[in-house]
Amino acid sequence: MANKQHKMLKVTQIKSSNGRLRNHQACLKGLGIRRIHNSVTVAATPENQGMINKVSYMVKVEEV
Repeated sequence: MANKQHKMLKVTQIKSSNGRLRNHQACLKGLGIRRIHNSVTVAATPENQGMINKVSYMVKVEEV
């Protein structure tokens, strides 16, 4: 299996996760985001893209 190089994305939480659906809170946790204004760098895999799309109203995404 070849080691593919994925683009990297910087994901920053901009809105609170309090009172949100549990699935959406789980997506933030899966991405490694802990609190508002916390940023993480993740690979642009289909799995991460799906989680980002689900919580797109709570996060800001930048290409790195």
